[in-house]
Amino acid sequence: MAPSFLSVAKFVEAILRRRFSSTGLSLQTLSIDSETTIQFWGPPPSQSPENKQKPSLLLLHGFGPSAIWQWSRQVKPLSLAFRLYIPDLVFFGGSTTTSSCSDENRSEMFQASCMGKLMEKLGVERFSVVGTSYGGFVAYNMAKMFPEKVEKVILASSGVNMRRSDNEAFIARAKCHRIVEVMLPSSGTDLRRFSGMVSSRRLDFVPNFVLNDFCQKMYSEKRDEKAELLEGLSIGRDDKTNVTPLQQDVMLIWGEHDQVFPLKMAHDLKEMLGKKAKLKVIQKTSHIPQTEKPKEFNGTIMSFLLSRSPSI
Repeated sequence: MAPSFLSVAKFVEAILRRRFSSTGLSLQTLSIDSETTIQFWGPPPSQSPENKQKPSLLLLHGFGPSAIWQWSRQVKPLSLAFRLYIPDLVFFGGSTTTSSCSDENRSEMFQASCMGKLMEKLGVERFSVVGTSYGGFVAYNMAKMFPEKVEKVILASSGVNMRRSDNEAFIARAKCHRIVEVMLPSSGTDLRRFSGMVSSRRLDFVPNFVLNDFCQKMYSEKRDEKAELLEGLSIGRDDKTNVTPLQQDVMLIWGEHDQVFPLKMAHDLKEMLGKKAKLKVIQKTSHIPQTEKPKEFNGTIMSFLLSRSPSI
């Protein structure tokens, strides 16, 4: 591993932090209960009157590096129209809990409860939520748990209808034996394979020492705890889905060539969610359209969230 002063990943992270702070967001830490602390980017306590008038929007990242790595292409354009709250989920970035290790305390429902407590502590009474991949699991559960608070829901590349057979098929496509091997890369070689699964952009010509540096920066912390999160997922445990329609309007955003949750899952999910769900497929992208085609992704979010819901 290269010395920290030579780390490309550390340099990139500094750029991303400046990108977030340049929009007026500040990095904050809040204890939501006696056991759990959440780190998040949000408006400073002394907000401008203009910012207070904007609708609130919660962005939930996927399973991988912390929030700044996953929402860097969204923070600036979305901050123009929304009051943004961008947390690290529990055991990612600076968020953690001392709660006992159990399926209940490592599930996506636990994450949803924590995010609900965060927004309550911040005094945000109504908000919309965008969740990508694993963050979509959390967003879906927030919509079910807090229907009076969550206004609209966007699930991006998020197979909340995943069955055990879907999970097994993904592991087989990744040529691994366990989901932990795919989702928690431990070397540059692993990261190259993982990137090939989630992105249409290949890393074939990136030197291993650079990938090792990024892998160390993004995946070295809280590995055991993140493995517990994967074990604690309720989604994908059997071949039954527990998806029920939400009372909110829902937008599904999917990459045409998603290898994690293939496009057929998006069409099936739309049918399960009922008449209030829409699907936007972003052509020539894979599992992270927010990075591969951010302009189209951001435009879809803006159009959906800023439009009025049809009268029923």
